[in-house]
Amino acid sequence: MDAGGNGGGQALNNKQRSMVPNKSRGEFGRNQRKDSEGLSDFPDLEFEYADTDKCTAELSELYSYTEGPEFLLNRKCFEEDFRTHVTDKSWTELDSAQHRAHAMRLLDGLEVIAREKRLKVARAILYMAQGTFGECSTEAEVQHWMRYNVFLLLDVGTFSALVELLNMEIDNSAACSSAVRKPAISLADSTDLRVLLNLMYLMVETIQREDPADSPEWRAARETFRTELGSTLYNNEPISVMLFGMVTKFCSGHAPHFPMKKVLLLLWKSILFTLGGFEQLQSIKVRKREELGLPPLPEDSIRVVRSMRAASPPASASDLIEQQQKRARREHKALIKQDNLDAFNEKDPYKADDSREDEEDNDDNDNSLEPETFPLERDEVMPPPIPHPPSERVSFPKGLPWAPKVREKDIENFLESSRSKFIGYTLGSDTDTVVGLPRPIHESIKTLKQHKYVSIAEVQIAREEEFHKMPLSGGEEEVEMCATELLYQGILPILPQYMIALLKILLAAAPTSKAKTDSINILADVLPEEMPTTVLQSMKLGVDVNRHKEIIVKAISAILLLLLKHFKLNHVYQFEYMAQHLVFANCIPLILKFFNQNIISHIISKNSISVLDFPHCVVHELPELTAESLEAGDNNQFCWRNLFSCINLLRILNKLTKWKHSRTMMLVVFKSAPILKRALKVKQAMMQLYVLKLLKVQTKYLGRQWRKSNMKTMSAIYQKVRHRLNDDWAYGNADLDARPWDFQAEECALRANIERFNSRRYDKNQSNPDFLPVDNCLQSVLGQRVDLPEDFQMNYDLWLEREVFSKPISWDELLQ
Repeated sequence: MDAGGNGGGQALNNKQRSMVPNKSRGEFGRNQRKDSEGLSDFPDLEFEYADTDKCTAELSELYSYTEGPEFLLNRKCFEEDFRTHVTDKSWTELDSAQHRAHAMRLLDGLEVIAREKRLKVARAILYMAQGTFGECSTEAEVQHWMRYNVFLLLDVGTFSALVELLNMEIDNSAACSSAVRKPAISLADSTDLRVLLNLMYLMVETIQREDPADSPEWRAARETFRTELGSTLYNNEPISVMLFGMVTKFCSGHAPHFPMKKVLLLLWKSILFTLGGFEQLQSIKVRKREELGLPPLPEDSIRVVRSMRAASPPASASDLIEQQQKRARREHKALIKQDNLDAFNEKDPYKADDSREDEEDNDDNDNSLEPETFPLERDEVMPPPIPHPPSERVSFPKGLPWAPKVREKDIENFLESSRSKFIGYTLGSDTDTVVGLPRPIHESIKTLKQHKYVSIAEVQIAREEEFHKMPLSGGEEEVEMCATELLYQGILPILPQYMIALLKILLAAAPTSKAKTDSINILADVLPEEMPTTVLQSMKLGVDVNRHKEIIVKAISAILLLLLKHFKLNHVYQFEYMAQHLVFANCIPLILKFFNQNIISHIISKNSISVLDFPHCVVHELPELTAESLEAGDNNQFCWRNLFSCINLLRILNKLTKWKHSRTMMLVVFKSAPILKRALKVKQAMMQLYVLKLLKVQTKYLGRQWRKSNMKTMSAIYQKVRHRLNDDWAYGNADLDARPWDFQAEECALRANIERFNSRRYDKNQSNPDFLPVDNCLQSVLGQRVDLPEDFQMNYDLWLEREVFSKPISWDELLQ
């Protein structure tokens, strides 16, 4: 079953449905919609994309607000045990030797058989990992003791014990069968799992964040821990593979009590820590290009994106009508120039109405103003220029942000078409012979070769073709057993199921999904045992549920993007294998469905209660919550996690469709252009860049009228997206590689190459017998022990008589 075909939402019983605020059944929390006036002045977002949010935000998102009372329970468990061994001092007053002794004592307590005692000890250790907040007066102090205690717990070997306990809980068939029979699952069903996952997450999250003040011992411990997490030390597989197994078990319905948000957060941070984030990806890419003898990258893509400015969004239909009415009232008929997308920083006259029908019907009116002509080409008198205050002026960019690129295949196609046109013959893949071609063609070829870019993927594909053509003389492939390679080998056997499971959860957490009774319940670790009885409690739970879903989307989008990027660097066919199964599981329409909403409302939503966030809630006195304070939310301009998720999903969509004509046509068939254009209203440069990339690849298929009516968007694509020198994306000319009848063949050929790669590298049992080494030594062949079946041994005399003695032997022929 694919993810796109399964309904999203949550499987709540009738009692739970009645107690949660009803917003079109499945929509929880406060109404975040603004009127169109408020959004017309939507400002530029001061958002800096990174691997993760700030530390406090990542820690607070681990806990749902429903778990709040458990902080004091953890403290109570720790202090009861601590007072029995240390009577006169607090934890912060002990020396390092005493700290270590107490941590070892607690670790021994994890090995007791009684579940209740073991849970109490686990809670006491969790309180240590939470920074022994009862003895701290500020959030900074809590974070200091968190870091100290986590490295102490790592040093005494706590993580290995936690992995063993987690395995026990995963295999706990009694808990699974009990959860399956329950009509409604709540926090109480996952208590043991949540304590263990909280501990593991706090350790991974704290250790993976580097701090300049760390001692050399801590830095060495971090590197060792990183290696152990990515290796097969735990359970003979990387820790991420075990967590993937939890995800598939949850989605299959065998373990509905698994706290999926915590599992996904731990999976994300484990992958991020062991494989590396976006800065590490860039350095790995630079190193691999050096090893392959390829020229250096033309620019640092991270820096380029960070230096970009947001563009003004295309005008909506209501704005265009209003502008036309104003223009009709003017006495003179001078053309009024529309603001260039990236030149001026003036107020943007657009309305963010969420009426889908109006926007899609008028989608072709993006730029219905007449094209501007030069002053000398017309007779009208130009109006005097409007003076701008110095503060509003923005310097024009000195050039395009990206260096243009050309593929070897593009040069070959250009030469082939030139030879056919001017000479009448072709030379295949020869890109050097230019005899008989005009001078301008020589200059064109020279320019193309100056900007030729050979990717790591192209080299890997060429090598794979060599291995296929010459299996014997191709040599032995040296596979670097890095963390990425170990992870791929771990998830390879059932990678399709992992992808389907992630997309199922993503669909259930998407804000556009409607609740269905057959969908998976992702709220096991947020719904309390007793449902709320007051309006205030219902509002708080609504905020909590919305926040819970947003965090799940954030984790899944980050997991998928990190895996795609790391697999592509490690080997392109690993990336293609994962990408193809995402496409088969309907990932493309699922992401488009996610964006088919009021995306600005989603990004500025305030589904958080800052006074209940950890560590604020354990240090400060909690004020009395009111309906007004819940409605107000926090003071942030936007929600970091939602914008992060949107950018990740757009990047995933780009990864899946790049250079794949059949998948690009899926964007066209699912009518993604109006959905993506609405996303341009979010004034954040990085998000706009990936939206424009997706619009660029399908522009040639959208028709001349669409291009003519969307010149402002076309201009933005030209200005912000990298150029391919001989790519006619803006003109709609037929692409040789984009014939409709080849789309299925394209995917089939890719699948055959992927299967050949996986079989050659990983399936040692399926080797071609013709290529296996042959033993020609008579002594070793005769000396091999052959196990004969029992019935053959009993009838050996008969076999000799029939096969040897009774058959005539022509000795002359044998000797010849």
